[in-house]
Amino acid sequence: MRGWSECVAGEYPNYSPETIDTAWYAIKEWIAPRVLGTSFSEPRDIYAALSDNIRGHNMAKAAVEMGAWELAARSRDMSLAKLLGGMREKVEVGISLGIQPTVKALVDKVERSFQQGYRKVKIKIKPGKDIEYVRAARESAGKHASLMVDANNAYSLKDLPVLKQLDGFGLLMIEQPLSWDDVVQHAELQKILKTPICLDESITGVDKAEDMVKFGSGKIINIKPGRVGGFRSSIAIHDYCASHGIPVWCGGMLESGVGRAHNVALASLSNFSLPGDLSPSSRYWEEDIVIPEWTMDSNGFVTVPVNTLGMGVEVNMNRVEKLTVRSETLTSHK
Repeated sequence: MRGWSECVAGEYPNYSPETIDTAWYAIKEWIAPRVLGTSFSEPRDIYAALSDNIRGHNMAKAAVEMGAWELAARSRDMSLAKLLGGMREKVEVGISLGIQPTVKALVDKVERSFQQGYRKVKIKIKPGKDIEYVRAARESAGKHASLMVDANNAYSLKDLPVLKQLDGFGLLMIEQPLSWDDVVQHAELQKILKTPICLDESITGVDKAEDMVKFGSGKIINIKPGRVGGFRSSIAIHDYCASHGIPVWCGGMLESGVGRAHNVALASLSNFSLPGDLSPSSRYWEEDIVIPEWTMDSNGFVTVPVNTLGMGVEVNMNRVEKLTVRSETLTSHK
């Protein structure tokens, strides 16, 4: 029996300190040896085994841990979504738009996204490409359209005059405006802004979610399972937020169809009440590596494969083999 997962680390450490190469090394040398040849009664038990005396490397840990959940679902003849505790058969889809070269280019993409049925449009911003761009997008989309912005920690409290202007656009949220690992200054900013702050990079585990609530650093959390170390940590954050009235949504890391399958399954949990970055395969790939490829209906929903084994799609091995540039097989030495 085979279970699949995906490591979401990038080539360069610009989102997190992890990269493809650090994750490869961490999995090979430290993480995989913790699970190979070891029996676990439940996939949730793997998180603790990988956390003991190994700091950080959440994306590498998640790749192993999430694969175990998928394998467990298949071995139990059930879907990954049901094993995780999913409650929905369809989940809302949002889209993330990168920083555009011109205001018109952004407006065109925003209009096209809503026409395609996306339930939420996220606009990336940075100093110099913010107020004018967001104003034009709001005027074009209308006052009731679900628009949000993502700053990817491009601002500081010195930019308060600009950040306060964003309050005037009726945004769903402002995602991670300040430093990538901060909760204290975000709390200062949230006291000033009416618009909810959504934390992304700052939330690496349920302890950071607790800090956010304690300090008032934000009102929404973007859960990316790779960022927080896998499904057990994601579920813990989800449950904690649900008990404290904090809505969550599932972010994306430009995954292939494998990673998207895991995200869709997670987003079927009850407190994922905002559209996630779960765009169909065609948004990013000429040809995905899964069959069937992920699609979105005209109303902006993706179907959760609740009655299909495991993650709900199969991997196209011919496609994988054609794209593979490096591989390694790890076995137990116990």
